[in-house]
Parts: sequence; C-alpha cells; structure tokens
Amino acid sequence: MTTNDAHAGHDHGSHDHEAHATHDHPGHSHAPASFGKAFAIGIALNVGFVAIEATYGVLANSMALLADAGHNLSDVLGLVVAWIATVLAKRAPSARYTYGMKGSSILAALFNAVFLLVAVGAIAWEAIQRFGEPAPVAGKTVMIVAAVGILVNGITAWLFASGAKGDINIKGAFLHMVADAAVSAGVVIAGLVILYTGWTWLDPVVSLAIVFIIVWSTWGLLRDSLTLSLAAVPPGIDPDAVRSHLEGLPGVASLHDLHIWAMSTTETCLTAHLLMPGGRPDDEFLMKTAVGIKERFGIGHTTLQVETSSDTACILAPAHVV
Repeated sequence: MTTNDAHAGHDHGSHDHEAHATHDHPGHSHAPASFGKAFAIGIALNVGFVAIEATYGVLANSMALLADAGHNLSDVLGLVVAWIATVLAKRAPSARYTYGMKGSSILAALFNAVFLLVAVGAIAWEAIQRFGEPAPVAGKTVMIVAAVGILVNGITAWLFASGAKGDINIKGAFLHMVADAAVSAGVVIAGLVILYTGWTWLDPVVSLAIVFIIVWSTWGLLRDSLTLSLAAVPPGIDPDAVRSHLEGLPGVASLHDLHIWAMSTTETCLTAHLLMPGGRPDDEFLMKTAVGIKERFGIGHTTLQVETSSDTACILAPAHVV
C-alpha cells in the first residue's frame, strides 16, 4: 500500500509563479512487531529466578550465586528498558515530537549494548582476581541453580529470537538472555569438571572465555546502535546504490542533498533533491519511485524535492510506503 502527497507551491513574490495542489490518502502505521507478551513473560521468569537464586545464595553461603543474582537483576532492567522503548515507539506524533518517539528504540539498543559490556567487564574483573585466589566450588546446589538459569534465560531468548535480525532493540534483549544462559552454562560445566579434577583455575578461565564470546557478539550491537543514534546510513543500505538508483530514474538529470537515516530500529527515512529540467513529474512517478525504493532498499519513508532548474524548487513530494 502506498500514500502519496504531492505539493506544488505557488508564491507571487520575487520567484517564478508556482502552483499548489495536495493529494491526501489514509495514513498507515509503521509500528514494529509487538513483543509485549515476550517481554512480560521474560521479565516475570527472570524476576522469579533472581528471587530463587538470591535465596539459595544465602542458604548455601555462595557469593557466586548472590553475584549472579545481582547480574540477572540488571538484565531485568535491560528488558524493562527495551519494552518501554517498544511502547514509546508506537506513540502518535505530536507538534513537538513530529516522528513520535520512535527513536527511543535506538536509545534502548545503545543502552543495552553499553550496559551488557559493563556487566561483562565486572565478570572479567572477578575472573582475573580469582586466578590469584581460586575460589572453592560452592557445591551441587550452585550447579543446580545455574542449570535452572540456563532454562529460564534460554526460554526468554527464544521468545525474542524471531525479532533479533530485524530490530536491534529486540536484538539487545535477545543478546542479554543468551549471554546469561552462556554464563550459567559455564558455571555448570566448570563446576562439574572442578568437582572431578580439582582444577580450581578452570573457573576463571571459563569465565573469561564467556566474556570474550559476549563481547564479540555485543560489539556489533554497540556499533549499529551508535551508528543509528548519530543519524548515519543504517547498516545494510548502500548509499551509493541508492544514489545510482535515483539518478537513473527517467527525467532525472542530477541529484543532490541525499540523506538516509533511521527513524527507529525498524524504519528508515530518505530525503533527496532531484533535478528534472523536463518538468515536474506526476503522482504516478512519485508513487513508483517510493515503491521502488521500498522494495529495493527497505526504505519506507521517502521525501523527494523535485526541481526543474538548479535554483528553483517547483515541487515538494513526500511519498510514504508501507
């Protein structure tokens, strides 16, 4: 479906005469897929697990479990932030926030990336300290609770798996849960090996290996969310290819002021000035151009300003495609 609004301004000032015409069609929602149920279930599961882990940490006198409970509680905060962002992204535009609050999803993804790196930094610091003073294994209770953590975090990660590729905000939540599942798995595996071999040095080694894996997977999220927050061209879109596509349109002599940026973690905008000396195009040209850009590059919000001479703007044509 498409929505095309063609505007041709007319001013009796010092500029050439211009005409004004508007064509309005019903608007369409560009809201990202809803993961409200996934967030609710994920948060509930993790809050419950934090309570269980903290309780057994006290009963077993295990600082490892208490520390991991604190880490899991921080991940609950990450889920809450990501959920709030998905809700804000659906708010209608206002006079002040003309795009609504869609950009909050970008900020949430950036927050989660930084937050996750800080968390693994704390794990790495603890692991390095344990090389000097190896901690005794807390026992089977610790491993059983950690195994429950694998299940809880694995289920939560699965709830977000379908949206991890198309939305970096959802990807942030997904990576948080995968990271927690990996940490819990490391605790179980290292605990079993240490019980049978007595190799206490294995615990910090496994912890550092997990930290490396988490940093490796999170770095892309940090890079992409930082890129989007700076209004750069979103990853996966080649600006040169977009330029070539627009310059190759019938009647287009040249192109300038091309801008491509993310309005949210799922929506991309484009604005450009097209020089068309042969005269302004009709609505069909605008519609086909917008549809073509949507289908080829995944850009759903296209605004084109068409000029018939290098110094006179004769038509302003926003075209939005769902």
